[in-house]
Amino acid sequence: MSEEETTEINEMVIKCPACGVDGIATSIMKEIEIPHFGKVLETTIKCGECGFKHSDIISLEQNDPAKYVLKISKETLSTRIVRSQSATVSIPEVGVKVEPGPKSEGYVTNVEGMLIRFESAVKKALQLFEDEQSQKNAKNTLNNIQELIKGNGTATLIIDDPFGQSNIVSDDVEILEIPEEELKELKTGFSHIEEK
Repeated sequence: MSEEETTEINEMVIKCPACGVDGIATSIMKEIEIPHFGKVLETTIKCGECGFKHSDIISLEQNDPAKYVLKISKETLSTRIVRSQSATVSIPEVGVKVEPGPKSEGYVTNVEGMLIRFESAVKKALQLFEDEQSQKNAKNTLNNIQELIKGNGTATLIIDDPFGQSNIVSDDVEILEIPEEELKELKTGFSHIEEK
């Protein structure tokens, strides 16, 4: 039996949300049971016309807010990570942090895959910012991330999830409550409309 168990698959042809061509995009929804995490809905939309692709992982279970903390080292690079679309991911020693936005997607990866995502984001930042200080900071951050990918050194991976739908699948993970004042400051990626 595989580590993940797919219980239900729903596939249909839809109108592409990007190019608007009807009957060309494929929407696939899979309900998956992930050990140590629970049931999730994995969604994928692909368009053969314009190349649009969107994937997401949505937890089907309600949990309390949680902070997941894992020491990144050569031994933990293959540790599985489930990051919900509402989670903030950071590595304080390296100075990187990704907060959820309106287009934020959930995904399943491992520590090395998470580091590669950060590496890609920093490389994009290097192309965007041309001033000397930004270039110096980005190159230093990139070097630190690449050293961690190679298994050199240690750092702390933190996932703050206001809905507790993320997970780090390891006996070494520390799962903590998020203090109320920190919880209020966390972004969720969802829009809020305040009543007057």
